[in-house]
This record gives sequence, C-alpha cells and structure tokens, in this order.
Amino acid sequence: MPDSTLPAATRAATASGPAAKLTPRLLSLDALRGFDMFWIVGADEIVHALTKVSNAAPVRFLAGQLDHSDWAGFTFYDLIFPLFVFMAGVSLVFSLSRVLEAGGRGPAAWRIVRRAVLLYGLGILYYGGFATPFHEIRLLGVLQRIALSYLFAALTFLFLGVRGRLAVLGGLLVGYWALMTFVPVPGIGAGHFEQGRNLANWLDQHYLPWRKWDGQWDPEGLLSTLPAIGTCLLGTFAGMLLRDRSISEPRKVLYLVAAGVVLASAGWLWNLQFPVVKKLWTSSFVLVAGGYSCLLLGLFHGIIEVGGLRGWAIPFVWIGMNPITIYMIHNLVDLEKIADRFVGGQIHEALGAAGPLVTTAVVVAITFAICRFLYQRKVFLRL
Repeated sequence: MPDSTLPAATRAATASGPAAKLTPRLLSLDALRGFDMFWIVGADEIVHALTKVSNAAPVRFLAGQLDHSDWAGFTFYDLIFPLFVFMAGVSLVFSLSRVLEAGGRGPAAWRIVRRAVLLYGLGILYYGGFATPFHEIRLLGVLQRIALSYLFAALTFLFLGVRGRLAVLGGLLVGYWALMTFVPVPGIGAGHFEQGRNLANWLDQHYLPWRKWDGQWDPEGLLSTLPAIGTCLLGTFAGMLLRDRSISEPRKVLYLVAAGVVLASAGWLWNLQFPVVKKLWTSSFVLVAGGYSCLLLGLFHGIIEVGGLRGWAIPFVWIGMNPITIYMIHNLVDLEKIADRFVGGQIHEALGAAGPLVTTAVVVAITFAICRFLYQRKVFLRL
C-alpha cells in the first residue's frame, strides 16, 4: 500500500497518469470535495431524470433525497452546501499552517483576506455581476457565504488557540439560538421559527438590500451567516485532527465517526426546541450537518487513506481539485446545449422518456472530461 503521507496528486498519478507537483494533500479530502460537487454539477438531475423512466420505490426515494426540505427537516441535498463549508474549514488548517510556518501571521492574514475578497467577488459574478441593474445584484449567495465563513473561521484559527475557537463556536451557536428565540419580531413576537415569522427573515426583509433569493428574504441572509461560520469552524477541528501526526490514521477515522454521531445526535435533540432548518441555518442544523460531514469524512478517510482503495476516487479528485472552476463553468457555459449537439434533436425524440436522462448523463460526462483535462495539464484555480 502506498505511503498515506504522499501528496494526493502523486498518488493519483500512480493510478491515472501525470499529475501536478503540489504540496502534500489528503486524497480523501479532495475526493470528498469532488463527491460533494458531483451532485451539484448533474448527478442530482440524473436521478430526477430516472423518475421519468422508472417509478420504482428506490428511485422515488433517491429523488426525494435530492430535493431540499421545504422548511424544517433534513434531506441528503440539504447536506451538500454545509459539507462544502465544513471542508473549507478542514482545508484551511493545512493551507494556513504551511503559510504560518513559512512566513508568520502577517502573510497568513493577507492570504485569508485576499482569498475571501476574490471568492466574494466570484459570487457577485455568479449571479449576473454588473450586467444586471444594481437592485438585481445578489449580495449574499452561496459563494459569498463560503467567503464570509472562511474569512472569520480562518481569522479565528489564526489568532486564537483551541479553547478560544471552541468559545467562538459555542458563542455563535448559542448566541444565534438566543437571538432567534428571545428577540421579538415586530408585530409577531419572540420564539417563532416559521417561514416569514422569524427574526432572520425579518432582518433580511428590512436590512438586506437588493436581490433576495426567496423574494423578501434570503436563505444565505444576514443573521444566518453567523452559524454558517460555526460550520466552517467545526471543519477546522476535523482538520486539526487529520493533520496531527501523533494520531494513527485508523484512530482518526474512529474519532471522526464518534464526533459525527455525537454532533448529529445533539443536533436532533436540539431540534425539539430549535428546529433543523437549512434556510435559517439554525444551530441544530449546524450540528446535524456537521455530524454527517464528520461521518462522510471518516468514511472517505477510512476507505482511501487507511484501506488504500484509491482508484475509484480519482474521478472525484479531478472535480475536487477544481471545485470553484467547474462551479463557475456550469454557470457561464451552457453544457446542456453542448450535450444536445451529441444526443439532441431526433436522437432525443427517439429515446422518448429516456431522452432527458441521456442528455443529463452527457452533461456529467462533459464535466468529468473538463476536470480531467484541467487535472492532467496541472491547471488549478487558486484564489
């Protein structure tokens, strides 16, 4: 079995050809990031297209898991975004630790701010940039939330020790719960968590300018950014565990699984009073999503780093090494129109109910081809 301390790119090259000369990375983390992006860039649509071909119970169940909860509750698709924020926290431990060792806090702080600003700017471009009127610009969105969560979690990691980070995490989750529970919403009162009747929605409605995703409020809104920082901070603790060379790899997996069970259980218990709601990023949601993120990270780390089963993960690594790039490509390039050049028109008509499934499968294949092309040519977007 290859040495688990080798760079991910080097280990990937053993299985799939040339790769970039990069600083040491965890193949399991890159693969999990790619797995997460896989559902965003078309795998979810494949499952939904399957429902037009088959009405089997497993297909219907999977399709239901690939839709967001209407409000309270949790589906697999509700995990996609917080898992990415969580992994941003895991990754920053490795990247900032190297910068700290090489140059100290000054260069590290500059790197944090620069990366957050660039990521926030990409978020503005993703939703139309300045091609739209100012009042149509979305100031807070998916990439903007990742940028803000990374910024504050990374600065916390940079300037505070473990106890300080734990205190900040606890303060964010308990503080958000207290605000949502005890601060009265004008005309409604305190302690309401229903859509449009809670403090986070009210603040967005009155104080978040320009475009809001849900009309009068935004699922990536002002107040709910606070617990999202907590999700990224949870990732930093997982990153510290994975970076600790004094702990064996099997024991790291055990710790991740145990932490996942504890966090998810605590979140569902808190759900009894503070519901698990993704669109509010409630504190209970942070714990549930963080718990499941730990379990998935433990699973990938166990299979890839401990078990040595790496070949299957290489396609996910292609995506996981360029997640922002492929996310922006899907926004800027109509890949479905390209897919139609291969399986559109009369071919699509001849396929009948399977037509959308085949088209979506071609889109996913194009996505993998782009990511593999970039990977083999050592092209990686680094903010």
